[in-house]
Amino acid sequence: MSVAPRQTSAVAIITGHMARAEIRRRPHELEGDGLAVTGLVLGWVMVGAVIAAILVFILFFGGLAWLAAMSN
Repeated sequence: MSVAPRQTSAVAIITGHMARAEIRRRPHELEGDGLAVTGLVLGWVMVGAVIAAILVFILFFGGLAWLAAMSN
């Protein structure tokens, strides 16, 4: 798995929180809360996808190891 998706998801989460805080401080001057929320959601979706991929990897190869141990 490439490092770039993990880094970009962290950047999306951090900058999304920073943008929302800035928009809350100056609501009459700034817009874009929806874009900030979208960045946050996509960042957290990617984090969840990485965790799910790691779990699938562990369960798949753990299942193969279990099957190999049972056949001997």
